[in-house]
Amino acid sequence: MTGQKAIEGCTRQDRICQKYIFDRWSEGMLMLCMRYVKNLPDAEELMLNGFYAFFRNIDRFVYSTDSSITAWIRQIMVNECLMFLRKKGALKIVEERYAEEKATDETYTSKMSTDELFRMILSMPAGYSTVFNLYVVEGYTHKEIAAMLKISEGTSKSQLSKARSMLQTVVEKSRKE
Repeated sequence: MTGQKAIEGCTRQDRICQKYIFDRWSEGMLMLCMRYVKNLPDAEELMLNGFYAFFRNIDRFVYSTDSSITAWIRQIMVNECLMFLRKKGALKIVEERYAEEKATDETYTSKMSTDELFRMILSMPAGYSTVFNLYVVEGYTHKEIAAMLKISEGTSKSQLSKARSMLQTVVEKSRKE
């Protein structure tokens, strides 16, 4: 089945097409949710809520490529995770008026496996990991992140800088051991 046929079927609430969409994208979306909420039961619930929202609002989706499906589902999942973190009070970011992005040596992440990077992201404080995920992994700009999290762009830059510094420190420490 193609993505386009699956979307057409989903608009008719065809369960087979919905299962195809879920089976094809659920593993990646579960990993996305895990990067934000850091525990499997919550991530699974958020992923399921995200797919429910996707199917409930499928009539608003305009298919262009399978990548457009991925992008739309990803946006829904990120929104679900951010709402969850706000609701739990876990997304505490200290507002900083002025912050420059501190230059860090980004070659440290290029030598890491995906699993290592994932574990390190999970170990970061919520503010750092959320901004890191939104900027580095999801590709949002600081302006978009600031709007999503209701913080200043400077705070977004500061959180990213601190996250990168933390990752760099952990990597350097692990190499010495």
